[in-house]
Amino acid sequence: MKIYDVIIVGGGLAGLTSAIDLSISGLAVLVIEKDTYPKHKVCGEYVSNEVTPYLERLGIDISDTKADPIQKLTLSNLTGNCVETDLPLGGFGISRYALDHLLYRAALSKGAEFKFETVSDIVYNDDQFKVKAKDKEYKSKLVIGSYGKRSLLDKKLKRDFIQQKTPWIGIKAHYRNEDFPQGEVHLHNFNGGYCGLSKTETGAINLCYLAHYQNFKQAKSIDEFNHYHLAQNPYLKSFLETSTLEFDQHLAISQVSFQKKNAVENHILMAGDSAGLIHPLCGNGMAMAIHSAKLISDEIKRYQVHKRRDTLEENYIQIWKKTFQKRLIFGSMFQKILLRQGLTNFSMSLVSNSKVLLQKMIQQTHGKPIL
Repeated sequence: MKIYDVIIVGGGLAGLTSAIDLSISGLAVLVIEKDTYPKHKVCGEYVSNEVTPYLERLGIDISDTKADPIQKLTLSNLTGNCVETDLPLGGFGISRYALDHLLYRAALSKGAEFKFETVSDIVYNDDQFKVKAKDKEYKSKLVIGSYGKRSLLDKKLKRDFIQQKTPWIGIKAHYRNEDFPQGEVHLHNFNGGYCGLSKTETGAINLCYLAHYQNFKQAKSIDEFNHYHLAQNPYLKSFLETSTLEFDQHLAISQVSFQKKNAVENHILMAGDSAGLIHPLCGNGMAMAIHSAKLISDEIKRYQVHKRRDTLEENYIQIWKKTFQKRLIFGSMFQKILLRQGLTNFSMSLVSNSKVLLQKMIQQTHGKPIL
Protein backbone atom coordinates (compact mmCIF):
# COMPACT_ATOMS: atom_id res chain seq x y z
CA MET A 1 0.00 0.00 0.00
CA LYS A 2 1.26 3.46 -0.93
CA ILE A 3 2.25 5.64 2.01
CA TYR A 4 1.70 9.31 1.27
CA ASP A 5 3.76 12.13 2.72
CA VAL A 6 0.54 14.01 3.52
CA ILE A 7 -3.15 13.14 3.44
CA ILE A 8 -5.46 16.15 3.45
CA VAL A 9 -8.95 15.43 4.76
CA GLY A 10 -11.28 18.00 3.22
CA GLY A 11 -10.81 19.85 -0.05
CA GLY A 12 -11.91 23.36 0.81
CA LEU A 13 -9.75 26.47 0.44
CA ALA A 14 -7.19 25.46 3.08
CA GLY A 15 -6.97 21.87 1.90
CA LEU A 16 -6.67 22.70 -1.79
CA THR A 17 -4.10 25.46 -1.25
CA SER A 18 -2.00 23.16 0.96
CA ALA A 19 -2.20 20.47 -1.71
CA ILE A 20 -0.84 22.87 -4.33
CA ASP A 21 1.97 24.20 -2.13
CA LEU A 22 3.12 20.79 -0.89
CA SER A 23 2.86 19.16 -4.33
CA ILE A 24 5.03 21.91 -5.81
CA SER A 25 7.63 20.95 -3.19
CA GLY A 26 7.61 17.37 -4.43
CA LEU A 27 5.62 15.72 -1.64
CA ALA A 28 3.20 12.88 -2.32
CA VAL A 29 -0.19 14.39 -1.43
CA LEU A 30 -3.64 12.81 -1.31
CA VAL A 31 -6.77 14.92 -0.84
CA ILE A 32 -9.91 13.12 0.34
CA GLU A 33 -13.04 15.21 -0.24
CA LYS A 34 -16.64 14.03 0.00
CA ASP A 35 -18.02 16.20 -2.84
CA THR A 36 -16.87 16.59 -6.43
CA TYR A 37 -16.08 20.00 -7.90
CA PRO A 38 -17.48 22.50 -8.65
CA LYS A 39 -20.05 23.08 -5.90
CA HIS A 40 -21.59 26.06 -4.12
CA LYS A 41 -20.96 26.44 -0.37
CA VAL A 42 -22.31 28.70 2.36
CA CYS A 43 -19.64 31.39 2.37
CA GLY A 44 -19.23 35.17 2.26
CA GLU A 45 -17.22 34.96 -0.99
CA TYR A 46 -15.04 38.00 -0.30
CA VAL A 47 -11.27 37.46 -0.12
CA SER A 48 -8.81 39.98 1.29
CA ASN A 49 -5.82 40.82 -0.90
CA GLU A 50 -3.48 39.76 1.90
CA VAL A 51 -3.33 36.33 0.21
CA THR A 52 -2.96 37.54 -3.40
CA PRO A 53 0.90 37.50 -3.46
CA TYR A 54 0.90 33.96 -2.01
CA LEU A 55 -1.62 32.70 -4.57
CA GLU A 56 0.43 34.26 -7.37
CA ARG A 57 3.54 32.48 -6.10
CA LEU A 58 1.59 29.21 -6.35
CA GLY A 59 0.67 30.04 -9.94
CA ILE A 60 -2.90 31.13 -9.18
CA ASP A 61 -3.66 34.40 -10.99
CA ILE A 62 -7.00 35.77 -9.81
CA SER A 63 -6.87 38.39 -12.57
CA ASP A 64 -7.45 35.55 -15.03
CA THR A 65 -10.91 35.14 -13.52
CA LYS A 66 -13.69 37.71 -13.62
CA ALA A 67 -13.56 38.21 -9.85
CA ASP A 68 -14.87 41.60 -8.78
CA PRO A 69 -12.00 43.78 -7.43
CA ILE A 70 -13.33 45.14 -4.13
CA GLN A 71 -12.09 48.41 -2.66
CA LYS A 72 -14.95 49.72 -0.52
CA LEU A 73 -16.89 48.58 2.56
CA THR A 74 -20.43 49.79 3.33
CA LEU A 75 -21.98 49.26 6.78
CA SER A 76 -25.58 49.91 7.84
CA ASN A 77 -27.81 49.36 10.87
CA LEU A 78 -31.54 48.84 11.40
CA THR A 79 -32.31 52.56 11.41
CA GLY A 80 -30.78 52.97 7.97
CA ASN A 81 -27.66 54.80 9.10
CA CYS A 82 -24.84 54.00 6.68
CA VAL A 83 -21.06 54.34 6.74
CA GLU A 84 -18.70 53.83 3.80
CA THR A 85 -14.93 53.47 3.82
CA ASP A 86 -12.10 52.27 1.63
CA LEU A 87 -10.63 48.88 2.51
CA PRO A 88 -6.92 49.25 3.39
CA LEU A 89 -5.83 46.26 1.29
CA GLY A 90 -8.87 45.70 -0.85
CA GLY A 91 -9.92 42.26 -1.98
CA PHE A 92 -11.92 40.39 -4.58
CA GLY A 93 -15.34 38.81 -4.85
CA ILE A 94 -15.46 35.28 -6.25
CA SER A 95 -17.77 32.34 -5.64
CA ARG A 96 -16.60 29.21 -3.90
CA TYR A 97 -18.00 27.40 -6.94
CA ALA A 98 -15.36 29.06 -9.12
CA LEU A 99 -12.46 29.44 -6.67
CA ASP A 100 -12.53 25.88 -5.33
CA HIS A 101 -12.67 24.53 -8.87
CA LEU A 102 -9.75 26.76 -9.92
CA LEU A 103 -7.63 25.51 -6.99
CA TYR A 104 -8.67 21.90 -7.63
CA ARG A 105 -7.46 22.05 -11.23
CA ALA A 106 -4.21 23.65 -10.09
CA ALA A 107 -3.64 20.94 -7.45
CA LEU A 108 -4.21 18.22 -10.05
CA SER A 109 -1.74 19.87 -12.41
CA LYS A 110 0.92 19.89 -9.66
CA GLY A 111 0.53 16.16 -9.01
CA ALA A 112 -1.86 15.95 -6.05
CA GLU A 113 -4.15 12.91 -6.02
CA PHE A 114 -7.86 13.09 -5.16
CA LYS A 115 -10.37 10.60 -3.77
CA PHE A 116 -14.01 11.67 -3.52
CA GLU A 117 -15.12 9.77 -0.46
CA THR A 118 -16.33 10.45 3.08
CA VAL A 119 -13.71 9.89 5.76
CA SER A 120 -15.10 7.91 8.68
CA ASP A 121 -12.06 7.87 10.98
CA ILE A 122 -8.46 8.99 11.37
CA VAL A 123 -6.24 6.77 13.51
CA TYR A 124 -2.72 7.63 14.64
CA ASN A 125 -0.50 4.80 15.76
CA ASP A 126 3.23 4.08 15.76
CA ASP A 127 4.13 7.41 14.14
CA GLN A 128 1.79 6.85 11.20
CA PHE A 129 -1.81 7.65 10.23
CA LYS A 130 -4.52 5.42 8.87
CA VAL A 131 -7.35 7.34 7.22
CA LYS A 132 -10.49 5.26 6.79
CA ALA A 133 -13.05 5.98 4.07
CA LYS A 134 -15.82 3.52 3.11
CA ASP A 135 -14.12 0.12 3.00
CA LYS A 136 -10.75 1.61 2.06
CA GLU A 137 -7.77 2.68 4.13
CA TYR A 138 -5.04 5.17 3.26
CA LYS A 139 -1.71 5.65 5.04
CA SER A 140 0.49 8.69 5.54
CA LYS A 141 3.10 10.22 7.79
CA LEU A 142 1.11 13.46 8.24
CA VAL A 143 -2.55 14.43 8.11
CA ILE A 144 -4.06 17.87 7.60
CA GLY A 145 -7.64 18.30 8.82
CA SER A 146 -9.38 20.86 6.62
CA TYR A 147 -12.90 19.48 6.59
CA GLY A 148 -14.67 22.67 7.61
CA LYS A 149 -16.61 24.19 10.47
CA ARG A 150 -18.15 21.05 11.91
CA SER A 151 -17.93 17.35 11.11
CA LEU A 152 -18.65 13.91 12.51
CA LEU A 153 -14.87 13.57 12.63
CA ASP A 154 -14.85 16.20 15.37
CA LYS A 155 -16.99 13.84 17.46
CA LYS A 156 -14.65 10.94 16.71
CA LEU A 157 -11.72 13.05 17.88
CA LYS A 158 -13.70 14.19 20.96
CA ARG A 159 -12.90 17.84 20.30
CA ASP A 160 -14.06 20.12 23.11
CA PHE A 161 -16.09 22.54 20.99
CA ILE A 162 -18.26 19.82 19.42
CA GLN A 163 -19.83 19.05 22.80
CA GLN A 164 -21.34 22.53 22.99
CA LYS A 165 -24.45 23.47 21.03
CA THR A 166 -24.27 26.72 19.14
CA PRO A 167 -27.25 28.91 18.15
CA TRP A 168 -26.03 30.14 14.76
CA ILE A 169 -27.33 29.25 11.32
CA GLY A 170 -25.80 30.44 8.03
CA ILE A 171 -27.83 31.11 4.87
CA LYS A 172 -26.51 31.86 1.39
CA ALA A 173 -27.81 32.38 -2.15
CA HIS A 174 -26.91 34.23 -5.34
CA TYR A 175 -29.16 37.00 -6.60
CA ARG A 176 -29.27 39.01 -9.81
CA ASN A 177 -29.32 42.77 -9.28
CA GLU A 178 -27.99 44.99 -12.06
CA ASP A 179 -27.91 48.06 -9.80
CA PHE A 180 -25.55 46.63 -7.18
CA PRO A 181 -22.27 48.58 -7.45
CA GLN A 182 -19.04 46.93 -8.50
CA GLY A 183 -16.05 46.99 -6.17
CA GLU A 184 -18.01 47.00 -2.91
CA VAL A 185 -18.73 44.60 -0.08
CA HIS A 186 -21.72 45.43 2.14
CA LEU A 187 -22.48 44.43 5.73
CA HIS A 188 -26.01 45.11 6.93
CA ASN A 189 -27.23 44.56 10.48
CA PHE A 190 -30.67 43.12 11.29
CA ASN A 191 -32.26 41.96 14.54
CA GLY A 192 -30.38 38.86 15.66
CA GLY A 193 -27.82 38.75 12.88
CA TYR A 194 -25.99 40.40 9.98
CA CYS A 195 -25.87 39.97 6.23
CA GLY A 196 -23.07 40.41 3.69
CA LEU A 197 -23.49 41.31 0.03
CA SER A 198 -20.81 41.25 -2.66
CA LYS A 199 -20.54 40.69 -6.40
CA THR A 200 -19.04 37.46 -7.76
CA GLU A 201 -17.25 36.58 -11.00
CA THR A 202 -20.55 35.91 -12.81
CA GLY A 203 -22.02 39.28 -11.88
CA ALA A 204 -24.39 37.58 -9.43
CA ILE A 205 -24.61 39.07 -5.94
CA ASN A 206 -23.76 36.72 -3.09
CA LEU A 207 -26.10 37.19 -0.14
CA CYS A 208 -24.85 35.42 2.96
CA TYR A 209 -26.08 35.97 6.48
CA LEU A 210 -25.69 34.62 9.98
CA ALA A 211 -28.81 34.47 12.14
CA HIS A 212 -29.62 33.40 15.68
CA TYR A 213 -31.59 30.16 15.62
CA GLN A 214 -34.16 31.44 18.16
CA ASN A 215 -35.16 34.14 15.69
CA PHE A 216 -34.86 31.91 12.64
CA LYS A 217 -37.15 29.14 13.92
CA GLN A 218 -40.04 31.61 14.27
CA ALA A 219 -40.33 31.75 10.47
CA LYS A 220 -41.94 29.02 8.39
CA SER A 221 -39.40 29.37 5.57
CA ILE A 222 -36.23 31.20 4.58
CA ASP A 223 -38.27 33.49 2.33
CA GLU A 224 -40.49 34.40 5.28
CA PHE A 225 -37.45 35.06 7.47
CA ASN A 226 -35.95 37.27 4.79
CA HIS A 227 -39.22 39.20 4.47
CA TYR A 228 -39.83 39.76 8.18
CA HIS A 229 -36.28 39.93 9.60
CA LEU A 230 -33.72 40.90 6.95
CA ALA A 231 -36.13 43.49 5.53
CA GLN A 232 -36.10 45.33 8.87
CA ASN A 233 -32.94 46.91 7.50
CA PRO A 234 -33.90 49.41 4.76
CA TYR A 235 -30.89 48.49 2.61
CA LEU A 236 -31.68 44.77 2.74
CA LYS A 237 -35.37 45.49 2.12
CA SER A 238 -34.51 47.44 -1.01
CA PHE A 239 -32.08 44.75 -2.20
CA LEU A 240 -34.58 41.91 -1.76
CA GLU A 241 -37.35 43.85 -3.49
CA THR A 242 -35.22 44.65 -6.53
CA SER A 243 -33.33 41.35 -6.89
CA THR A 244 -34.07 37.98 -8.45
CA LEU A 245 -33.03 34.73 -6.77
CA GLU A 246 -30.71 32.74 -9.05
CA PHE A 247 -30.50 29.55 -6.98
CA ASP A 248 -33.33 27.03 -6.94
CA GLN A 249 -33.24 27.40 -3.18
CA HIS A 250 -31.10 28.99 -0.47
CA LEU A 251 -28.23 26.98 1.00
CA ALA A 252 -28.12 26.57 4.78
CA ILE A 253 -25.69 25.35 7.41
CA SER A 254 -26.61 24.95 11.09
CA GLN A 255 -24.62 24.72 14.31
CA VAL A 256 -22.00 27.23 13.13
CA SER A 257 -19.50 27.24 15.97
CA PHE A 258 -17.19 30.08 17.02
CA GLN A 259 -15.83 28.29 20.07
CA LYS A 260 -12.08 27.94 20.49
CA LYS A 261 -10.48 25.05 18.61
CA ASN A 262 -7.06 23.48 18.84
CA ALA A 263 -4.69 23.90 15.90
CA VAL A 264 -3.40 20.36 16.48
CA GLU A 265 -5.69 17.52 17.57
CA ASN A 266 -4.37 13.97 18.12
CA HIS A 267 -1.35 14.89 15.93
CA ILE A 268 -3.65 16.06 13.09
CA LEU A 269 -2.69 19.53 11.83
CA MET A 270 -5.89 21.56 11.55
CA ALA A 271 -6.28 24.21 8.87
CA GLY A 272 -8.94 26.70 7.82
CA ASP A 273 -12.26 26.54 9.67
CA SER A 274 -11.22 23.26 11.30
CA ALA A 275 -8.60 25.22 13.27
CA GLY A 276 -10.66 28.30 14.06
CA LEU A 277 -13.56 30.28 12.61
CA ILE A 278 -13.66 34.05 12.44
CA HIS A 279 -17.05 35.74 12.61
CA PRO A 280 -18.38 36.29 9.08
CA LEU A 281 -18.95 39.99 9.73
CA CYS A 282 -15.17 40.39 9.53
CA GLY A 283 -15.33 39.30 5.90
CA ASN A 284 -12.00 37.54 6.01
CA GLY A 285 -12.59 33.84 6.60
CA MET A 286 -11.58 32.83 3.07
CA ALA A 287 -8.29 34.69 3.31
CA MET A 288 -7.61 33.16 6.72
CA ALA A 289 -8.15 29.66 5.32
CA ILE A 290 -5.69 30.30 2.49
CA HIS A 291 -3.21 31.94 4.87
CA SER A 292 -3.41 28.95 7.23
CA ALA A 293 -2.51 26.71 4.29
CA LYS A 294 0.73 28.64 3.86
CA LEU A 295 1.57 28.36 7.56
CA ILE A 296 0.94 24.63 7.63
CA SER A 297 2.79 24.01 4.35
CA ASP A 298 5.84 25.93 5.53
CA GLU A 299 6.01 23.90 8.75
CA ILE A 300 5.59 20.59 6.90
CA LYS A 301 8.42 21.49 4.54
CA ARG A 302 10.63 22.21 7.55
CA TYR A 303 9.57 18.87 9.03
CA GLN A 304 10.93 17.13 5.93
CA VAL A 305 14.35 18.33 7.08
CA HIS A 306 14.29 17.91 10.88
CA LYS A 307 11.80 14.95 11.01
CA ARG A 308 10.61 15.84 14.50
CA ARG A 309 6.84 15.60 14.88
CA ASP A 310 6.84 17.37 18.25
CA THR A 311 8.74 20.32 16.78
CA LEU A 312 6.36 20.47 13.82
CA GLU A 313 3.29 20.54 16.06
CA GLU A 314 4.69 23.04 18.54
CA ASN A 315 5.83 25.40 15.79
CA TYR A 316 2.50 25.23 13.99
CA ILE A 317 0.50 25.90 17.17
CA GLN A 318 2.64 28.93 17.95
CA ILE A 319 2.61 30.44 14.47
CA TRP A 320 -1.15 29.88 14.17
CA LYS A 321 -1.77 31.72 17.45
CA LYS A 322 0.60 34.53 16.53
CA THR A 323 -1.07 35.00 13.15
CA PHE A 324 -4.77 34.58 13.95
CA GLN A 325 -5.54 34.72 17.68
CA LYS A 326 -5.85 38.50 17.85
CA ARG A 327 -8.13 38.53 14.81
CA LEU A 328 -10.47 36.01 16.40
CA ILE A 329 -10.63 38.02 19.63
CA PHE A 330 -11.49 41.25 17.80
CA GLY A 331 -13.94 39.43 15.57
CA SER A 332 -15.79 38.12 18.61
CA MET A 333 -15.84 41.59 20.13
CA PHE A 334 -17.19 43.22 16.96
CA GLN A 335 -19.90 40.56 16.69
CA LYS A 336 -21.12 41.32 20.21
CA ILE A 337 -21.38 44.98 19.26
CA LEU A 338 -23.37 44.26 16.09
CA LEU A 339 -25.83 42.01 17.91
CA ARG A 340 -26.81 44.73 20.41
CA GLN A 341 -28.76 47.48 18.72
CA GLY A 342 -27.78 50.13 21.26
CA LEU A 343 -24.08 49.37 20.85
CA THR A 344 -24.46 49.12 17.08
CA ASN A 345 -26.07 52.55 16.86
CA PHE A 346 -23.47 54.08 19.18
CA SER A 347 -20.62 52.50 17.21
CA MET A 348 -22.09 53.68 13.92
CA SER A 349 -22.16 57.25 15.20
CA LEU A 350 -18.53 56.94 16.32
CA VAL A 351 -17.18 55.59 13.04
CA SER A 352 -19.32 58.05 11.05
CA ASN A 353 -17.31 60.83 12.64
CA SER A 354 -13.98 59.02 12.44
CA LYS A 355 -13.11 57.02 9.35
CA VAL A 356 -9.67 56.49 10.90
CA LEU A 357 -11.30 54.53 13.74
CA LEU A 358 -13.19 52.36 11.26
CA GLN A 359 -9.98 51.72 9.31
CA LYS A 360 -8.27 50.64 12.54
CA MET A 361 -11.13 48.24 13.29
CA ILE A 362 -10.85 46.69 9.85
CA GLN A 363 -7.09 46.27 10.24
CA GLN A 364 -7.60 44.29 13.47
CA THR A 365 -9.38 41.50 11.56
CA HIS A 366 -7.21 41.54 8.42
CA GLY A 367 -3.59 40.51 8.01
CA LYS A 368 -0.73 42.02 6.10
CA PRO A 369 0.10 40.87 2.56
CA ILE A 370 1.89 37.51 2.53
CA LEU A 371 5.15 38.42 0.82
